[in-house]
Amino acid sequence: MEPPPPQSPRDEHPHTHSHSSTSIPTTGTCCKCGGATTHAPPSQSPTSWPDLSSPPAYRPIRAPALNLPPNNTQAIILTPVPQSQEVPTITPPFHFQIPSKKITSPDDIRKFHDSPTSKNFLGFIVALSESIRGRKISDPCHESATVSNIVSIIENLSLWVDQIPPVQQSSRYGNISYRTWHERLTENAESFMLQFLPEDLKPSTIEIVPYFTDSFGNSSRIDYGTGHETNFAAWLYCLARMGIIKEEDYQAVVARVFVKYLDLMRKLQLVYCLEPAGSHGVWGLDDYHFFPFIFGSSQLIDHKYMKPKSIHNEDILDNFSSEYMYLSCIGFIKKVKKGPFAEHSPLLDDISAVPNWKKVNSGMLKMYKAEVLEKVPIMQHFLFGWLIKW
Repeated sequence: MEPPPPQSPRDEHPHTHSHSSTSIPTTGTCCKCGGATTHAPPSQSPTSWPDLSSPPAYRPIRAPALNLPPNNTQAIILTPVPQSQEVPTITPPFHFQIPSKKITSPDDIRKFHDSPTSKNFLGFIVALSESIRGRKISDPCHESATVSNIVSIIENLSLWVDQIPPVQQSSRYGNISYRTWHERLTENAESFMLQFLPEDLKPSTIEIVPYFTDSFGNSSRIDYGTGHETNFAAWLYCLARMGIIKEEDYQAVVARVFVKYLDLMRKLQLVYCLEPAGSHGVWGLDDYHFFPFIFGSSQLIDHKYMKPKSIHNEDILDNFSSEYMYLSCIGFIKKVKKGPFAEHSPLLDDISAVPNWKKVNSGMLKMYKAEVLEKVPIMQHFLFGWLIKW
């Protein structure tokens, strides 16, 4: 004989309540059979909580350990493409002053970007980009005495690197010999400016020298990034404001001056192991630079054979890097970084799928505005004076 089945906890208490008759008012429902019952129903929770806040949204205990790309890509895409602007030249009386930092918060960034100064500075960069459109580095161009003088100054700075070798030290980044190089730069910066400044503009050294000395990295942190590169553009912009650099010089400013500057900075990065300043890691465009991608993509607009996807062709990189800045940057990155290109430079890898260089160039300009000129950690070091007004 089989034993009786075990009782469930619900069956331990007998079902003893009486069902209501028609004469007795019902106040509840039996939880077992569904019939009416005289027992009062359990107290109910209120359907609304007027005096209590709503329960918090669920959040995981910790965020997933994923290296996600920046989430402002859509905002950058929707931003209008910056347009070139003519740089207004100054007229006497001159009021040169020692420039100072002004940006400390996002509100300051918004104030800066609503100002004519910001729009004109970005317009100057766009004009430089347009001046090199469809041209190789070696193409003949107008070279003024000022441009030649600036090139010789940068070549001189490069020679100093050979004269000040790195010291043996245990740390990977930031060789302290860089401080010696930078100290010599600071000591000679004013005399460099006086080589090409006309007599009436020589007092401007108090304003333009700080931009120049901040263009080659920070001597205390021994690092370099897009903020320092922006200072170099600001220094060139100041020269344009004073009429020392004219629009007919723009192609030479990119193909001669900036190319020399880029070569010097790569030399400094490799010899003194400069640390990237504010790098985005793998989701950044580059650890150090932005302008060669802007100017370099402009060079390749409407090129017959080379498309954005051509960066994956090693023969093209080997044969054309000396003529096109964009290819030079890709080649340099592949030399200094190990592993698959898509892993250490996913953003550049994604950009290689863009159909043409014009879209790459416009995207680079929008990205520069959003990722450099609108970032407080970078722009908090930017200087404002009489030539670049706050």
